[in-house]
Amino acid sequence: MAQLTQWLLREEYWLPPGFTWEDMQETENILYPQPHHLLLCLPVALLLVGLRFLFERKIAIPFSKKLGLQEKVRRKPSPNPILEAFYTKRRKNPQKEEVSGLAKQCDLQPRQVERWFRYRLNQNHPSVTKKFCEASWRTVQFLISFFMALAILYDKPWFRNVRECFDGYPLQPPQPILLGYYLLQFSTYCSMIITIPFDVKQKDFSMTMTHHVITIVLSSFSYCLNFIRIGSVIMFLHDASDILLYSAKMFNYLKWRKTCNTLFVIFSVLFLFFRGIVFPYKVLYNTYYYLAEVHQPYFGYYFFNAFLMVLYLLDVLWSCIIILMIYRFLIHGKLEKDVRSDSEGSEEEDVDEVDQKAEAIFQGTRRPNKE
Repeated sequence: MAQLTQWLLREEYWLPPGFTWEDMQETENILYPQPHHLLLCLPVALLLVGLRFLFERKIAIPFSKKLGLQEKVRRKPSPNPILEAFYTKRRKNPQKEEVSGLAKQCDLQPRQVERWFRYRLNQNHPSVTKKFCEASWRTVQFLISFFMALAILYDKPWFRNVRECFDGYPLQPPQPILLGYYLLQFSTYCSMIITIPFDVKQKDFSMTMTHHVITIVLSSFSYCLNFIRIGSVIMFLHDASDILLYSAKMFNYLKWRKTCNTLFVIFSVLFLFFRGIVFPYKVLYNTYYYLAEVHQPYFGYYFFNAFLMVLYLLDVLWSCIIILMIYRFLIHGKLEKDVRSDSEGSEEEDVDEVDQKAEAIFQGTRRPNKE
């Protein structure tokens, strides 16, 4: 095991030629990022999970009620062991043939069986309050992160000129406050991984999960190899627009349509600008070309740029989705459900309306022909 660890941590893999791990050791006067610092992020991530729990119950829920958030009344299905056993096993609506079989077993009409499953499925849909609490927590989280980054980075010359992120690399002792910001960001994404099984499931769950994993890999990798400067710039660019996304979701759940649409349009412009223009032309260009001019390419260089490209591809996919939504907004004058909406529907299904339509269809099929 020791030999494997020693082989994986070979300096020629991760550091530019001519540098060793000893060059980046902490001293009394110089502070360099160390891998063991990342262990502090686990308790911080758990603390963030606890803070989210308290925020949602003590602040978000009362705030949502004060703003007039309304929940739809959900009808509970009548107790039926046969249908419940089928639902527990299958977790989805039965097919037409299965509905007929279940109706015979329960001595019910097929439409009554379909209605029972609609009611039962509706019980598992996340409530609007839960969605609002999650969106409000993310809004506050990204808002704090954005202004913290702005306060730390605004006067740094390498924040405006990305090339300076690599001047003197890797011997760039970062300020303690910058290390603290970096570790907090890493802890934030670790907390997202912890809570993702309990969050409202989105239709792009796989893309979101991939994004979180890549972010954690990039954050931990860049921290250990002192890519702190360029890493903090990337974090800032990716957090800047997310505030507006989640605040737009909040107003969507409150049914403040004009506010939601306005925030989403502003979010779209910022997202496309920061992730679609600034990120590739300012960050990727310099990590690929300028870093290769400063140091001869090595394995860590290719590893870092490969993960950045995957991150950029995810940004491109989301950008295409956003452009399509904006196009539909300009054509129809309103925002349609986006693919990042909840996998079970952005709002609970109005089962009463469905039942009325089904009843009308059912009565219509039994109506005698006047001819």
